[in-house]
Amino acid sequence: MPSMRHSYTVTVPEEPAAFPLDNPNLRRRSAPFSRSMLVSTFMGLIINQAKQNKSPQGLVGLRNLGNTCFMNSILQCLSNTLELRDYCLRNIHRSDLNNNSRTNVALMEEFAKLTQSLWTSVNIEAISPSDFRSQIQRFAPKFVGCNQQDAQEFLRFLLDGLHNEVNRVTMRRSVSAEDFDHLSDDEKGKRMWNMYLEREDSKVVDLFVGQLKSSLTCTVCGFRSTVFDPFWDLSIPVAQKSSSEVTLRDCLRLFTKEDVLDGDERPTCNRCKARRKCTKRFSIQKFPQILVLHLKRFSDSNVRASKLCTFVNFPVKDLDMREFSAEAGEHPVYNLYAVSNHVGSTLGGHYTAYCRNPALGEWYHYNDSRVSPISSSQVRSSNAYVLFYELAPSSHSKYQTCRL
Repeated sequence: MPSMRHSYTVTVPEEPAAFPLDNPNLRRRSAPFSRSMLVSTFMGLIINQAKQNKSPQGLVGLRNLGNTCFMNSILQCLSNTLELRDYCLRNIHRSDLNNNSRTNVALMEEFAKLTQSLWTSVNIEAISPSDFRSQIQRFAPKFVGCNQQDAQEFLRFLLDGLHNEVNRVTMRRSVSAEDFDHLSDDEKGKRMWNMYLEREDSKVVDLFVGQLKSSLTCTVCGFRSTVFDPFWDLSIPVAQKSSSEVTLRDCLRLFTKEDVLDGDERPTCNRCKARRKCTKRFSIQKFPQILVLHLKRFSDSNVRASKLCTFVNFPVKDLDMREFSAEAGEHPVYNLYAVSNHVGSTLGGHYTAYCRNPALGEWYHYNDSRVSPISSSQVRSSNAYVLFYELAPSSHSKYQTCRL
């Protein structure tokens, strides 16, 4: 794809780290207004100017520092995550950093600075993410060096690191797991979610974390036990059919289908007090604001590693997830806004990203330093690896993260 060569003129604050409220002119002219009103006004100006002038807001590439395309791909997907972007642009993260007693909080600050640079740049020169890379390597030494890494694994490490630094819970008291078996599944799920929030509570959790329900049923006595676990993303298998194309719904059905646990896999039934043949099934108890779906294209067999290049047909709009909900009557709907792609095989490959710019509402191809427009019809491909979905406006208020 050719690189973009338009010229832009945008008036923005000179210091991204102070964006946007440390501008004395803004303070002087808007003294009677609240902080939230100032922020909303300034961000509205930025977005309107971006729409009118096709400014480079969020359309800046990232330099490849040596096999760092996996990192660049995920960073661009997160940069186009609207609420996370605004959390950084408005410096809201700093209040959470200040309230956090942990000493090493440099990863969130570097991530915020990088996001601010991508969204306040006055030209289209690619940005070097070297300072951010140094911090993620300190947090996760496995990313030291120039080896190609897995984008989904990097995403998990990054979100975990960001969450730890802006966790609103500064004193993690031990929480005992009470006996919830006498409760209904709905009440048990709520209790387990609240227990989780007592230790893990941040803007990152607000956006990305949902709750998965696992049901285990004994085939001998019929006893059913349920377990509720938080999830940051869902790794779903790629369904296989005689045709070369499958749908995302096929993959989700494969992930949630009932499995039989027998032989060495037999668990111990709490009622029988013996190992029994059981069935196991997953469903989603609580839907996150941002649903990240990882297509399991890579597998390590005893012979060699392999990659599935099956074309997965996924919806760009109106992904209806009610079929996979643990609760009857739930109707969460999601829209796609970013895709991390992998081109190549297990022996070598390259990561890129397709993202819908939240200011312009248009799709762009991020290929390290190069950024170019694409149509929504080009977003689907057999290279899609990690899908980023956001709740549709009609579903947002009902499913937003809260204490249940």
